[in-house]
Amino acid sequence: MRTSNRNSRKTAAKVVASVALVAGAASVAGLGTFGAFTSSTAATQEVSNGRIAIGLAEGVQGSTIAAAGLVPGDTVERTMTLTRDSATETFGKVTLTTVGTGSKLTTDTALGLQMTVDQCATPWVKTGESKALTCATAPVTVLASAPVIGSLADLGTANLDALNTAGSSHLRVTLALPEAADNDFQKAADSVKFTFDATQRDAQSR
Repeated sequence: MRTSNRNSRKTAAKVVASVALVAGAASVAGLGTFGAFTSSTAATQEVSNGRIAIGLAEGVQGSTIAAAGLVPGDTVERTMTLTRDSATETFGKVTLTTVGTGSKLTTDTALGLQMTVDQCATPWVKTGESKALTCATAPVTVLASAPVIGSLADLGTANLDALNTAGSSHLRVTLALPEAADNDFQKAADSVKFTFDATQRDAQSR
């Protein structure tokens, strides 16, 4: 799995405003003299762009741990922690895109792997020898169960709020092989890549 980082487009602008007030020269009949009054002023506005950057950290049971020997009814639970540096602009949306390598595990949308994503307010915990992950508080589902492969799935406001306020979102990705999976799935193997995309907040008057 690789992290996808996407920065906002950087533009720079410098605005200079000047005002010139000029009194027109006037001749005074019979005197042969001219008067000219001038005045000028300038203001400089400094402008700089912000940036957005999303990061990914492995948790107690990260995505680099392979899952083998699955049978129908089994689940795979992995932790992924998204991060946002406080020095960057807040996010307006975070989406997830998943891509497989083409086996029935990922191409069969009915009997292949199904994915659910839950969020915990604190890091997920693994107890003992079990690979099941638990949350110290009530977890929130940010992506309901759906076929594992999909494009730009919105991870919702709970995930967004956690990133924008706390700077991190502790996710548990669960992959489940349906009990109805048949013999056609025996010895099937695949690799799922997860890509998280963050987009900028709504435009504001600054």
